[in-house]
Amino acid sequence: MDQRSPSWSTSKRGLWRDNLYQALGVIKANKMRSSLLILGVAIGIMTILAMVTVLTGLGRKINKDLVSATRPYLVVQKFDMFVGGVDDEEYLRRKGFDPEDADALEESCPALDDVCYAISPNRMYVLYYKAEKTRPIQFVGMAHTMPDVYSIPIETGRFFTETELSHRERVVVLGYGPAQDLFPRENPTGKVIRVSDKRYKVVGTFARRKHFIGAISDNFAVIPYTTYRKDFMTKFDNTSITANVKEGSTLEEGQEQITNVLRIRRNIRPGRENNFAVITSEAFLETIGRVTFYIGLVLIVIASIGLVVGGIGVMNIMLISVAERTREIGVRMAIGANKRDITLQFLIESATLTGIGGIVGTLLGTTAAVVMSHLLRFPFYFSVEWTLIAVVFSALVGIIFGLYPARRAARLDPVVALHYE
Repeated sequence: MDQRSPSWSTSKRGLWRDNLYQALGVIKANKMRSSLLILGVAIGIMTILAMVTVLTGLGRKINKDLVSATRPYLVVQKFDMFVGGVDDEEYLRRKGFDPEDADALEESCPALDDVCYAISPNRMYVLYYKAEKTRPIQFVGMAHTMPDVYSIPIETGRFFTETELSHRERVVVLGYGPAQDLFPRENPTGKVIRVSDKRYKVVGTFARRKHFIGAISDNFAVIPYTTYRKDFMTKFDNTSITANVKEGSTLEEGQEQITNVLRIRRNIRPGRENNFAVITSEAFLETIGRVTFYIGLVLIVIASIGLVVGGIGVMNIMLISVAERTREIGVRMAIGANKRDITLQFLIESATLTGIGGIVGTLLGTTAAVVMSHLLRFPFYFSVEWTLIAVVFSALVGIIFGLYPARRAARLDPVVALHYE
């Protein structure tokens, strides 16, 4: 056993401690220069950490808003919006969906729970009540199961019933936007509004969604799809079917069952491609995740340029420090310090400078993220991993950019250094 091991490790710890104290002493002796360097590194770290935190919150907000249902769901459309290669002519030739398709899925797919047939117009509508009118809004036809499938709460009144759907009643449920436009100071429930030359009774209103895209998400109104087909349907309107998956079943099971039922109903021969698409809620999440990831990556790379500039500042200041302390370096070498000790001294000094900048930048970045999340109404997300990465990365900047000045100091000739003025 090496009897010198304990004393050796103690001396090493003492060397690191002494170098750290010396680094702090140098920072204290050069307050202005050190403060400017720490501020530059702090701004770079603050920008990166704030971007990561806000982007993470934004991603969660988008996930919550676009995938609003509380249960996994599937959407049946003419084509998959996340897959390219479908041209406009092919899309126009594809057959839409009928209410009978939705009924068949509900009856023949044991993995599905609530099924909602929907008609989305290719144009906007303006609603009128006395002297008030709305901005152009989406005016869609839906099944009575919409609130269960999409998990959008009702604020006043109710949603239309299955009886009103089957009887093609002219009833409407207003989104938060048109409800505020038409009835800023009164309860809309029971009032009669006008759409084109048709009159509809308001039976309820939806609660405000607080969507990440703002008020646009609340500018819609819903009527029974049977009534929509009677009053407004054109060949250019889009039809779709949305369904929840039962508890205990998987999206893959629901997707397979829907595909089998629709292939039979559409007389698609074996080996032929589907002329429809079944999109899962997970596909929405994956696509959103990819988009936010690449956006975040680009922004972080841009913000990292500031750290590179800060690193160049570290190198410049450390070169000045080496020049100012040449005689000190010569004295240390004369009393026994080797090249490794001198290199370690200046690396610890540069890493201490940028490490302090990293800590300050982390505090500023977290504060900025809290403020931005509050102003933008995004959920705040604090990441311990990214915080540790930010501090460690700032110290690494000091080590990387301080390596050249440290090696230059270590290569000084002791005799020349002692005579340096």
